[in-house]
Amino acid sequence: MPAWDRQDHARALFAPLGPSYDRVGAALSLGQDPLWRRFLVSRLPQDGGHVLDVATGTGLVAAGLLKRGFRVTGVDQSPEMIAVARSRFAGRVALVEASAEDLPFERESFDHVTFTYLLRYVDDPRATVGELARVLRPGGTLASLEFGVPRGPARPLWDVYVGAVLPLAGRALANGWREVGTFLDGSIRTFWERHPLERQLDWWHAAGLHGVETRRLTLGGAVVTWGTKT
Repeated sequence: MPAWDRQDHARALFAPLGPSYDRVGAALSLGQDPLWRRFLVSRLPQDGGHVLDVATGTGLVAAGLLKRGFRVTGVDQSPEMIAVARSRFAGRVALVEASAEDLPFERESFDHVTFTYLLRYVDDPRATVGELARVLRPGGTLASLEFGVPRGPARPLWDVYVGAVLPLAGRALANGWREVGTFLDGSIRTFWERHPLERQLDWWHAAGLHGVETRRLTLGGAVVTWGTKT
Protein backbone atom coordinates (compact mmCIF):
# COMPACT_ATOMS: atom_id res chain seq x y z
CA MET A 1 0.00 0.00 0.00
CA PRO A 2 1.54 3.38 -0.96
CA ALA A 3 2.44 5.72 1.89
CA TRP A 4 -0.31 8.23 1.09
CA ASP A 5 -2.93 5.48 0.99
CA ARG A 6 -1.81 4.11 4.35
CA GLN A 7 -1.85 7.53 5.97
CA ASP A 8 -5.23 8.44 4.52
CA HIS A 9 -6.68 5.13 5.69
CA ALA A 10 -5.37 5.70 9.22
CA ARG A 11 -6.84 9.21 9.32
CA ALA A 12 -10.21 7.95 8.11
CA LEU A 13 -10.16 5.04 10.55
CA PHE A 14 -9.51 7.19 13.60
CA ALA A 15 -11.49 10.29 12.66
CA PRO A 16 -14.80 9.24 14.28
CA LEU A 17 -13.28 7.52 17.33
CA GLY A 18 -12.03 10.42 19.44
CA PRO A 19 -14.98 10.94 21.82
CA SER A 20 -15.26 7.22 22.64
CA TYR A 21 -11.65 6.12 22.17
CA ASP A 22 -10.52 5.95 25.80
CA ARG A 23 -13.56 4.12 27.12
CA VAL A 24 -14.08 1.69 24.23
CA GLY A 25 -10.37 0.99 23.78
CA ALA A 26 -10.10 -0.05 27.41
CA ALA A 27 -13.23 -2.21 27.14
CA LEU A 28 -12.20 -3.98 23.93
CA SER A 29 -8.79 -4.79 25.42
CA LEU A 30 -10.58 -6.28 28.46
CA GLY A 31 -9.10 -3.55 30.64
CA GLN A 32 -5.51 -4.21 29.58
CA ASP A 33 -4.77 -1.17 27.40
CA PRO A 34 -4.47 1.27 30.36
CA LEU A 35 -2.10 -1.18 32.08
CA TRP A 36 0.03 -1.48 28.94
CA ARG A 37 0.29 2.28 28.65
CA ARG A 38 1.31 2.64 32.30
CA PHE A 39 4.03 0.06 31.82
CA LEU A 40 5.27 1.96 28.75
CA VAL A 41 5.53 5.18 30.75
CA SER A 42 7.37 3.36 33.55
CA ARG A 43 10.22 2.47 31.15
CA LEU A 44 11.38 6.11 31.11
CA PRO A 45 13.74 7.40 33.81
CA GLN A 46 11.83 9.76 36.07
CA ASP A 47 14.06 12.76 35.37
CA GLY A 48 11.46 15.42 34.56
CA GLY A 49 12.71 15.73 30.99
CA HIS A 50 10.89 16.77 27.84
CA VAL A 51 9.12 13.84 26.17
CA LEU A 52 7.80 13.66 22.62
CA ASP A 53 4.75 11.38 22.57
CA VAL A 54 4.15 10.28 18.97
CA ALA A 55 0.76 8.93 17.85
CA THR A 56 -0.50 10.57 21.02
CA GLY A 57 -4.16 10.17 19.99
CA THR A 58 -6.42 11.43 22.76
CA GLY A 59 -3.43 11.83 25.06
CA LEU A 60 -3.59 8.73 27.25
CA VAL A 61 0.17 8.20 27.38
CA ALA A 62 0.79 11.95 27.56
CA ALA A 63 -1.44 12.11 30.66
CA GLY A 64 0.61 9.37 32.29
CA LEU A 65 3.81 11.22 31.46
CA LEU A 66 2.46 14.41 33.03
CA LYS A 67 1.65 12.54 36.23
CA ARG A 68 5.27 11.42 36.43
CA GLY A 69 6.51 15.00 36.16
CA PHE A 70 7.59 15.14 32.52
CA ARG A 71 7.11 18.04 30.14
CA VAL A 72 5.25 16.68 27.13
CA THR A 73 4.77 17.46 23.47
CA GLY A 74 2.25 15.26 21.65
CA VAL A 75 2.16 14.54 17.91
CA ASP A 76 -0.63 12.92 15.91
CA GLN A 77 -1.73 13.05 12.28
CA SER A 78 -5.45 12.97 13.17
CA PRO A 79 -6.97 16.42 13.79
CA GLU A 80 -10.00 14.78 15.40
CA MET A 81 -7.89 12.93 17.96
CA ILE A 82 -5.78 16.03 18.61
CA ALA A 83 -8.99 17.97 19.32
CA VAL A 84 -9.94 15.50 22.06
CA ALA A 85 -6.43 15.73 23.53
CA ARG A 86 -6.65 19.54 23.57
CA SER A 87 -9.83 19.38 25.60
CA ARG A 88 -8.15 16.96 28.01
CA PHE A 89 -5.04 19.03 28.68
CA ALA A 90 -6.21 22.65 28.44
CA GLY A 91 -2.77 23.84 27.34
CA ARG A 92 -0.65 21.67 29.65
CA VAL A 93 0.66 19.65 26.69
CA ALA A 94 1.91 21.13 23.42
CA LEU A 95 0.03 19.33 20.62
CA VAL A 96 1.21 19.21 17.01
CA GLU A 97 -0.59 17.75 14.00
CA ALA A 98 2.13 16.02 11.99
CA SER A 99 3.26 12.68 10.55
CA ALA A 100 5.62 10.44 12.49
CA GLU A 101 7.46 9.81 9.24
CA ASP A 102 8.50 13.47 8.94
CA LEU A 103 8.61 15.11 12.35
CA PRO A 104 8.78 18.93 12.35
CA PHE A 105 11.52 19.11 15.01
CA GLU A 106 15.26 19.64 15.02
CA ARG A 107 17.67 16.79 15.61
CA GLU A 108 18.07 15.78 19.29
CA SER A 109 15.24 18.06 20.45
CA PHE A 110 13.78 15.76 23.15
CA ASP A 111 15.04 13.96 26.23
CA HIS A 112 12.82 10.94 25.58
CA VAL A 113 10.39 9.72 22.89
CA THR A 114 7.38 7.42 23.25
CA PHE A 115 5.07 6.02 20.59
CA THR A 116 1.98 3.84 20.69
CA TYR A 117 0.32 1.58 18.08
CA LEU A 118 2.17 3.40 15.30
CA LEU A 119 4.24 1.11 13.10
CA ARG A 120 1.32 -0.70 11.43
CA TYR A 121 0.21 2.66 10.00
CA VAL A 122 3.43 3.78 8.31
CA ASP A 123 4.81 2.73 4.94
CA ASP A 124 8.38 2.18 6.13
CA PRO A 125 8.56 1.23 9.83
CA ARG A 126 12.35 0.97 9.80
CA ALA A 127 12.71 4.53 8.50
CA THR A 128 10.10 5.72 10.98
CA VAL A 129 12.05 4.31 13.94
CA GLY A 130 15.07 6.14 12.54
CA GLU A 131 13.08 9.38 12.34
CA LEU A 132 11.93 8.99 15.94
CA ALA A 133 15.52 8.39 17.05
CA ARG A 134 16.66 11.46 15.09
CA VAL A 135 14.82 13.84 17.43
CA LEU A 136 16.01 12.00 20.57
CA ARG A 137 19.06 13.28 22.40
CA PRO A 138 21.97 10.91 23.15
CA GLY A 139 21.34 9.13 26.43
CA GLY A 140 17.57 9.47 26.06
CA THR A 141 15.07 6.63 26.01
CA LEU A 142 12.90 5.57 23.09
CA ALA A 143 9.93 3.42 24.17
CA SER A 144 7.04 1.89 22.25
CA LEU A 145 3.82 -0.04 22.73
CA GLU A 146 2.43 -2.20 19.93
CA PHE A 147 -0.13 -4.96 19.73
CA GLY A 148 1.45 -8.41 19.70
CA VAL A 149 0.53 -11.92 18.64
CA PRO A 150 0.60 -14.45 21.50
CA ARG A 151 2.50 -17.69 21.26
CA GLY A 152 1.76 -21.10 22.71
CA PRO A 153 -1.54 -22.02 24.43
CA ALA A 154 -2.79 -18.42 24.41
CA ARG A 155 -2.74 -18.19 20.60
CA PRO A 156 -6.05 -20.00 19.89
CA LEU A 157 -7.89 -17.78 22.38
CA TRP A 158 -6.36 -14.67 20.80
CA ASP A 159 -7.33 -15.92 17.33
CA VAL A 160 -10.95 -16.28 18.39
CA TYR A 161 -11.08 -12.96 20.20
CA VAL A 162 -9.38 -10.86 17.52
CA GLY A 163 -10.83 -12.74 14.57
CA ALA A 164 -14.43 -13.08 15.74
CA VAL A 165 -15.25 -11.21 18.95
CA LEU A 166 -13.72 -7.85 18.03
CA PRO A 167 -15.54 -7.60 14.68
CA LEU A 168 -18.85 -8.46 16.38
CA ALA A 169 -18.23 -5.92 19.12
CA GLY A 170 -17.32 -3.28 16.54
CA ARG A 171 -20.56 -3.86 14.65
CA ALA A 172 -22.54 -3.51 17.86
CA LEU A 173 -20.79 -0.27 18.84
CA ALA A 174 -20.88 1.47 15.42
CA ASN A 175 -19.51 5.08 15.38
CA GLY A 176 -16.41 3.92 13.51
CA TRP A 177 -15.67 0.93 15.69
CA ARG A 178 -17.08 -1.49 13.12
CA GLU A 179 -14.23 -0.66 10.76
CA VAL A 180 -11.68 -0.89 13.57
CA GLY A 181 -12.96 -4.27 14.75
CA THR A 182 -12.70 -5.66 11.23
CA PHE A 183 -9.33 -4.06 10.47
CA LEU A 184 -7.35 -5.04 13.58
CA ASP A 185 -7.18 -8.79 13.01
CA GLY A 186 -5.59 -8.68 9.57
CA SER A 187 -3.50 -5.62 10.41
CA ILE A 188 -1.85 -7.15 13.47
CA ARG A 189 -1.29 -10.56 11.88
CA THR A 190 0.17 -9.13 8.68
CA PHE A 191 2.52 -6.80 10.53
CA TRP A 192 4.01 -9.60 12.64
CA GLU A 193 4.27 -11.98 9.69
CA ARG A 194 6.23 -9.38 7.72
CA HIS A 195 8.18 -7.99 10.65
CA PRO A 196 8.97 -10.55 13.36
CA LEU A 197 10.45 -9.22 16.58
CA GLU A 198 14.04 -9.91 15.56
CA ARG A 199 13.61 -7.68 12.49
CA GLN A 200 12.00 -4.95 14.56
CA LEU A 201 14.93 -4.99 16.98
CA ASP A 202 17.26 -4.60 14.01
CA TRP A 203 15.46 -1.32 13.22
CA TRP A 204 16.17 -0.07 16.72
CA HIS A 205 19.83 -1.02 16.60
CA ALA A 206 20.23 0.55 13.15
CA ALA A 207 18.74 3.77 14.53
CA GLY A 208 21.46 3.97 17.19
CA LEU A 209 19.63 2.47 20.16
CA HIS A 210 21.46 0.20 22.62
CA GLY A 211 20.39 -1.86 25.60
CA VAL A 212 17.15 -2.56 23.76
CA GLU A 213 14.69 -4.65 25.78
CA THR A 214 11.21 -6.02 25.14
CA ARG A 215 8.43 -7.19 27.39
CA ARG A 216 5.43 -9.20 26.24
CA LEU A 217 2.36 -8.28 28.27
CA THR A 218 -0.97 -10.08 28.76
CA LEU A 219 0.23 -13.40 27.31
CA GLY A 220 1.81 -11.57 24.37
CA GLY A 221 -1.19 -9.48 23.35
CA ALA A 222 1.00 -6.39 23.64
CA VAL A 223 4.73 -5.77 23.29
CA VAL A 224 6.65 -2.90 24.90
CA THR A 225 10.13 -2.14 23.56
CA TRP A 226 12.61 0.38 24.92
CA GLY A 227 16.23 1.36 24.50
CA THR A 228 18.75 4.18 24.95
CA LYS A 229 20.23 6.30 22.18
CA THR A 230 24.01 6.16 21.92
